[in-house]
Amino acid sequence: MAVTLANPEALPKVDLYRQVAVATGTKLVFTAGQVAVDAEGRLVGEGDLAAQVEQCYLNVAAALAEAGATFDDVAKLTVYVRDWTPDKMPALADGISRAAAKLGVTPAAPFTGLGVAALAGPGLLVEVEATAVLG
Repeated sequence: MAVTLANPEALPKVDLYRQVAVATGTKLVFTAGQVAVDAEGRLVGEGDLAAQVEQCYLNVAAALAEAGATFDDVAKLTVYVRDWTPDKMPALADGISRAAAKLGVTPAAPFTGLGVAALAGPGLLVEVEATAVLG
């Protein structure tokens, strides 16, 4: 595996992700930010953050698969949440858990969450992008 994930003892442990990814591969894969739309371009989970997070992760998985990668190869995730407030964390975690269960993975790569004022289209609550490393 080209990516090893770790939680240094000197940093807090977070359930959703690991603090560090060490990549030793030779091929980088960058996904575009994925939003909660299906293959036909229809919004999934209007007004439902957990449903939209789930769809974003499923879309990231599809983008990774196109490059021959999986969540096991992800070195970094960036998640943009419209109008972020800390009370949205349970819905974010629920969406990630639902996607992980469907995909049979544990997406635990280092994760940066950013609150943003708006995303690219109406009704979009979240966008997720990934960087993966293949051996």
